[in-house]
Amino acid sequence: MAGLFKEFKNFAIKGNMIDMAVGIIIGTAFNNVVSTLVKKVIMPPLSLLTDDVKLSNKKFVLREAADSVEEVAIGYGELFEVLIDFVIIAFTIFVVIKFINRFKRKSEDPKNKEVETPKNIEILSNIEKLMEEQNRYLKQKNSD
Repeated sequence: MAGLFKEFKNFAIKGNMIDMAVGIIIGTAFNNVVSTLVKKVIMPPLSLLTDDVKLSNKKFVLREAADSVEEVAIGYGELFEVLIDFVIIAFTIFVVIKFINRFKRKSEDPKNKEVETPKNIEILSNIEKLMEEQNRYLKQKNSD
């Protein structure tokens, strides 16, 4: 139990938990923006294409409503709206991750001077250069 607590403490202190919380909050807000965009901007023109029938109201009725029995229906229109939400969110996340990965690759390349290289990678690059020089020197010394 102490090991689990220590691991959680390290996780929280390193900022992972805070980063995750910020991501969840921004993701929730972004989801609301996309839902509103789909319902208020994208779906109205699509409903015009279907003779002013709101796609969210489209359904396949399995059993009609009667006096004491509720209607049973498959609401494929709502599913269509949610799928549009999902596609927009998934595409946006794909673009953001692709953008982040491009910067990550630049920062990990010690020869790329466009983005400042982290100190530990710079040190490893210098060690690698020194080892190459040492190997050349040793080969030269052994061949003499």
